[in-house]
Amino acid sequence: MSSIIEVEDLAKRFGDTAALDDVSLEVAQGSVLGLLGPNGAGKTTTIRVLATLLTPDEGRARVGGVDVVGDPSRVRSMIGLTGQYAAVDERLTGAENLTMVARLLGYRKGVAKVRAGELLERFGLSDASDRLVGTYSGGMRRRVDLAVSLVGQPSVLFLDEPTTGLDPSSRLQLWEIVRELVASGTTLLLTTQYLEEADELADRIVVIDRGSVIAEGTGDQLKARVGGRTLEVTLADSSQITLADDLVQRSCGQRPRLDAETGVVSIPVGADTALASRLVAEFSEASIPIDDFGFRRPTLDHVFLALTGHTADSPTQTDASPKTDGAEEAIA
Repeated sequence: MSSIIEVEDLAKRFGDTAALDDVSLEVAQGSVLGLLGPNGAGKTTTIRVLATLLTPDEGRARVGGVDVVGDPSRVRSMIGLTGQYAAVDERLTGAENLTMVARLLGYRKGVAKVRAGELLERFGLSDASDRLVGTYSGGMRRRVDLAVSLVGQPSVLFLDEPTTGLDPSSRLQLWEIVRELVASGTTLLLTTQYLEEADELADRIVVIDRGSVIAEGTGDQLKARVGGRTLEVTLADSSQITLADDLVQRSCGQRPRLDAETGVVSIPVGADTALASRLVAEFSEASIPIDDFGFRRPTLDHVFLALTGHTADSPTQTDASPKTDGAEEAIA
């Protein structure tokens, strides 16, 4: 499958801060690439370069084969962008926001209204079309913001942390919309600091930290980098956790992870199901009663911690790219 987004050795500095340092990535047409990293990792700077809002200091970036520096107008005609915060006019209704953007893109008045109506229906906002956006809930604002980015029917859509600040229900609604967009053939580059979100939506994931790419692959490939399955044993009596620790170390020569409060003993077993069965039997023989046991695969949270040494919600540097106003971020 051909790549519709190509980034080669991208670098961007703001004073002494290296926001991007030799970043390279590709996004296959019709797929979702999750750009995963903590606040300040360089995710938004990458998006702004691709959206022609920032000029890189070094490297090249192409969208649909078009250089983002050499022909920014043509790139803008192919893309849509939804930033971290809703870039819509709260003093206008939902229908007025969408119609205004359609008119700015050259749609005739009647066609603009039809296009606005189509998107309001698609995003479940028809009943609120004549209400001021300032009266919308957070989830509704994000939906109308996403609708604005689709007015021009872009082939490539950049979603910069689209679910930041949303409640769980609104996040799930946005996820469904993303799936529908991909099913219709749209290519998405999704930045997020939510590991669950990247795992749920992305075909491939690029992990970025301190302005550099540190890992990439599918969710399963990245999880495989920190080992296979873990056997979790929940003790009936958490006061016996020291005995459980000694048993595991004697039996398999490795120290388990212990949670004294919950009585959970976690033992890496990889694909060795025989080892897992033997350990459970040995707990019984040692008169250490078990309430429950089961296998757990590593999550992307474990992957990120293993790769970076810190959690995904720990900021690593200030993303020093200048903030854009709402009108600039709402590229359609």
